[in-house]
Amino acid sequence: MKLTVTTFLTLDGVMQAPGAPEEDPSEGFGFGGWMVPYMDDAEFGPAVDAWFATADAFLLGRKTYEIFAGYWPQVTDENEPVARALNSLPKYVASTTLDRVEWNNSTLLDKDVVAAVTELKNRPGRDLQVHGSGDLAQTLIENDLVDEFRLFIYPVVLGRGKRLFGAGTVPAALRLVGAKTTAAGVAVHTYERAGSPEFGTFSPDQ
Repeated sequence: MKLTVTTFLTLDGVMQAPGAPEEDPSEGFGFGGWMVPYMDDAEFGPAVDAWFATADAFLLGRKTYEIFAGYWPQVTDENEPVARALNSLPKYVASTTLDRVEWNNSTLLDKDVVAAVTELKNRPGRDLQVHGSGDLAQTLIENDLVDEFRLFIYPVVLGRGKRLFGAGTVPAALRLVGAKTTAAGVAVHTYERAGSPEFGTFSPDQ
């Protein structure tokens, strides 16, 4: 399976607590809910639905799992593509603090997450999707396990907060394979891994 990371980012790369003030106030973060003013964007839903349609399984960190498990099982409309996918497909939860996961079709990964994810990626299928899950995303990036980044980049600058590409990020070249801008000014970009970065020197003679 292809491992994809889908997340919401500010223009300066912050991914912490996009949906609510109480979502993740760690380290004194006081800007939770920064993406909410853009939620009436008519193009947001179709973009999300299209990405969820390619999922064969989900990989979630503890915080995102608990948020999703507290909401999506209550959405029982079979015509709702996100709910249908999340409630029915396999979900793998990376956590060292949970002792069980009770949401339908969920499996706890509580030991060597890197080895477990590597094994999952070797299985046949389409996308193994990560949504949010900031701490897990850092582990995946540090171990060069992400095949594709799907980023909603919002026209907001916060100056502080947890970032998708933080310290420890493995240097990598990326290839832009999809881009659009919504009416609300949200840039929706898709990047594939493209090997290692290349470097050079600029001189006036070139």
